Amino acid sequence: MNNSILAIETSCDDTSASVISNGIIKSNIVSSQIDHSKLGGVVPEIASRAHQKNIIYIVERALDEAGINKKTLDAIAFTIGPGLLGSLLVGSTFSKSLGYALNIPIIGVNHLKAHAFSHTINMKKIIYPFISLLVSGGHTQIILVETYDKMTIIGETRDDAVGEAFDKCAKILGLDYPGGPLIDKLSIEGNSNSYSFPDTKVDGYDYSFSGIKTSFLYFIKKELKKNPKFIEDNLKDICASIQSKLISMLILKLKKVINDYKVSDVSICGGVAANSYLRKEISKLSKSINIKIHIPEMEYCTDNAAMIANYAYYLYKDNSFSDFDIVPFSKQNIE
Repeated sequence: MNNSILAIETSCDDTSASVISNGIIKSNIVSSQIDHSKLGGVVPEIASRAHQKNIIYIVERALDEAGINKKTLDAIAFTIGPGLLGSLLVGSTFSKSLGYALNIPIIGVNHLKAHAFSHTINMKKIIYPFISLLVSGGHTQIILVETYDKMTIIGETRDDAVGEAFDKCAKILGLDYPGGPLIDKLSIEGNSNSYSFPDTKVDGYDYSFSGIKTSFLYFIKKELKKNPKFIEDNLKDICASIQSKLISMLILKLKKVINDYKVSDVSICGGVAANSYLRKEISKLSKSINIKIHIPEMEYCTDNAAMIANYAYYLYKDNSFSDFDIVPFSKQNIE
């Protein structure tokens, strides 16, 4: 049965729309809000207003690129949570209004579940069960995926997400927001063995990144007292060293989970999955312990509507639709 679904993603500061037809992504339009770089982070009120301004144009572009008339759509999907409540309300309200006007069903999608399945975009093969390492600015979780609708968190951060740790360390260095990609870029020409930072010990499969962030802050302050130009003189080596530490913390717990759960497939998803050093280290891990690693294409790592459309496709096939009185949640468990 042929079907086309329009998906909308507005969980944070990117307005995105995508069309999926018979399981294949036909368009994926993302409008990034650049104003936040000047403010050192995402301002919720500014983000929600920008979504209101951009959403109609982005949806029209997605439909045009896909060659789809809105009147031929079979469903509207949208992010229901987690995320910034004001931003989520823009996307959910627009989607419900359009769905009601077109008299077609709506599908509220869990943003985290969509990330966990982003490596399957365009009908790529799935092997169950698999472990998904979700790493972004807001989340760091290790998820056991048994089916598309049965996921269990077996490890997560107890404080900062790894993406947040990257951004905070970048801010300490005086880099713009978002700082994670800048650290990654600067690290390419840096020596990751130049400086060392203490490990944060956490039992089980959980993570903690607040300690490494604090030790990094004290380290920089100490070195600046000795040399006011310390950051300027050693920026690339500093970036490479802190990046190496953060990624090694991720890999250490992931290896333990793989060994304990005896899985053969692992997916890496979320914005930090675009990090070049993480991809390099994951490739090494794959070869050393003979597991298959799945990483989405770069455009599907950060927040995007294609992953919402992809997960909505599974729900659509099971006739798993949402009621029109559904409301978004700023915090929502993947389970």
